[in-house]
Amino acid sequence: MIMTLNQAVRSALNNEMEKNDKIVLLGEDIGKTGGVFRTTEGLYDKFGSKRVIDTPLNESGIVGTAIGMALYGMKPVVEIQFMDFVFPAFDQIVSDLSKFRYRTGGAYSCPIVIRMPYGGGIKGASYHSQSGETHFVHTAGLKVIIPSTPYDTKGLLISAMRDDDPVIFFEPKRFYRSIKEDIPEESFTIPIGKANIIEEGNDVTVISYGATMQTVKEATSIIKEEGINPEVIDLRSLSPLDSNTILQSAKKTGRVVIVHEAPKTLGMSAEISALISENCLEYLEAPIQRVTGLDTPFPYTLEKQYLPDVNRIYKKIKLTVEYT
Repeated sequence: MIMTLNQAVRSALNNEMEKNDKIVLLGEDIGKTGGVFRTTEGLYDKFGSKRVIDTPLNESGIVGTAIGMALYGMKPVVEIQFMDFVFPAFDQIVSDLSKFRYRTGGAYSCPIVIRMPYGGGIKGASYHSQSGETHFVHTAGLKVIIPSTPYDTKGLLISAMRDDDPVIFFEPKRFYRSIKEDIPEESFTIPIGKANIIEEGNDVTVISYGATMQTVKEATSIIKEEGINPEVIDLRSLSPLDSNTILQSAKKTGRVVIVHEAPKTLGMSAEISALISENCLEYLEAPIQRVTGLDTPFPYTLEKQYLPDVNRIYKKIKLTVEYT
């Protein structure tokens, strides 16, 4: 069945709610309204108000309630309306949610999925456009997933709902309706922690995830016309990170470009660069290059200048390949 990304989210939620009556959804306006991006549309009518719960505008209360439900055997799936709104719940996530398994010596887990639309591209300005994935990757005890396609979204979200530990699930909101794929209507899973090699090549490794994967694909299609064969990797999971796939590719090509729309300083590109430098330095034939968002608040009128675009990515790939 052909689905958009937000339909893939809805399909995953519907499939798992049919199979597991312990799954409950919590979030602002997710019930009758179907969520601000309509990802839960129709689920309230099908499953009722006890399983699709409209909450007050209180993120710390939403996550705190979900933690209590999870500890008593439920499987809450929380929707934070925009990633930018999660910070009032940050203490609940970092101080409590992430640490239950550790604090109890493995006796208790807290299996919650927190879904969040993230990133720019919709003219959302400073408070509706941020990419805060590294806040959560930096916190032990959390799994962090960012899919880039409808197919991966459904498979990874189902895996997240079946996981015994808390999962932070970012959704690239600017592609909720603009990308379509043929996706099975039935349930299927994609392993958490396994990157996807979208395209195999020998000349340069290009690594990305989430919303910028689409821009990377455009840039690499141009570079291929010049006889350059990039290896393109979609990380899909940031924690756990598929280090083996990254390192094997870096050793093969000797040249690496990393792309994400989050700010450059302490972004995922910094961690991946360090990982490659520590393990593959003797294989590298050029400095690792990064194409990222800026170390500024997310702008409104300069959104296109902030986000990595095809030209910026193309230039860095070209620079890396031609370095001698």
